[in-house]
Amino acid sequence: MGAVTAIGHDVPSFWASLLAGRSGIHRVTEFDVTDYPCKIGGEVRDWDPAKHMDPKEARRNDRYTHFGFVAAGQAVKDAGLELKRENGDRVGVIIGSGIGGMHTYETQLRNLFERGPRKVSPFTIPALIGNMCSGLVAIAHGARGPNFGVVSACASGTHALGEASHAIRRGEADIMIAGGAEAAITPFSYASFCSMKAMSTRNDEPEKACRPFDLNRDGFVMGEGAGVLVLESLEHARARGARIYCELASYAATSDAFHITQPDPEGKGLSLAMHRALTYAGIEPGAIDYINAHGTSTPYNDRFETLAIKRVFGAHARHLAVSSTKSMTGHLLGAAGGIESVICAKVIESGWIPPTINLDTPDPECDLDYVPNKARHRHVRCVLSNNLGFGGQNATAVFRAL
Repeated sequence: MGAVTAIGHDVPSFWASLLAGRSGIHRVTEFDVTDYPCKIGGEVRDWDPAKHMDPKEARRNDRYTHFGFVAAGQAVKDAGLELKRENGDRVGVIIGSGIGGMHTYETQLRNLFERGPRKVSPFTIPALIGNMCSGLVAIAHGARGPNFGVVSACASGTHALGEASHAIRRGEADIMIAGGAEAAITPFSYASFCSMKAMSTRNDEPEKACRPFDLNRDGFVMGEGAGVLVLESLEHARARGARIYCELASYAATSDAFHITQPDPEGKGLSLAMHRALTYAGIEPGAIDYINAHGTSTPYNDRFETLAIKRVFGAHARHLAVSSTKSMTGHLLGAAGGIESVICAKVIESGWIPPTINLDTPDPECDLDYVPNKARHRHVRCVLSNNLGFGGQNATAVFRAL
């Protein structure tokens, strides 16, 4: 597994920060936020992509690709894979991004309007398209199997992992490098989300701004980074003596078919995704120990996700540990499913459940056990992860110990 986030540039540092309840939310430094209603975000700071990849490639590619490329490299190394040109036919890459190369898009539009069309970089199109991270990772590792990007807003990372698992189950690959990458902390992205009144304006307390399931939540806080995992068929992994974190037991995707931005108020689409994922895995609801919630800290999402969990799990919902790690990382949009799948695997491996920080005044309509403010140790066998996206997309993944 590999991770690049606001609270750690690799899995060990990221995981330690999560268990410590450390927030990565601060005042944005990427651009001047003086005139923006939301001035905070989960930036990846002290980051120089040239330290992790060829400097020429770094200059030619977008920040979102930098994050995904580095996280993928970490995952390949962690998996102990020796990928070579001659064994790449059975290796694929699917890395999703909800927005893609927004830094490139804005920079080159500025060049066009201020300096004219001849000053637009010839690398603009390759850098901004949402499949380029998958392409660049494949080039670096010689992976000639299935390769594409997934775009489903904030469900992109989970959809990428799910589709990668299907490629293995269909026999198209033995190994898939999959996850999500995003870098949308930019002037245009912020102006757009601020116009929707979707982001928190708790600017005087950045580290306390993202507060999922809290009565006083006022919107999400954007984060950036990447989470990438190596998926492998069990037979192939055992044959090479691989260290296995857990099994990606199943994945399901549904649509609310309700509204372009607001989730279904009855949680029907998400309920269906969770129900199908459990059914596909052959797991009873009562076997799930932990849910990594989408938990965006928005008034609608947290309430409707809670309702959906109750619909699917019934009385067992009261015995579940549920947490939103976005309270610390911010919302990584299309990378959320990638980084939160890393978390699910670490929960199974370690037995430690990261908290939902800033949960000080519980919302009466959000009345489950959200592991408030402090990590908890518990024997965990099966976990579930939810991600939702604009357009009504829902994606659920189920992980279990082997």
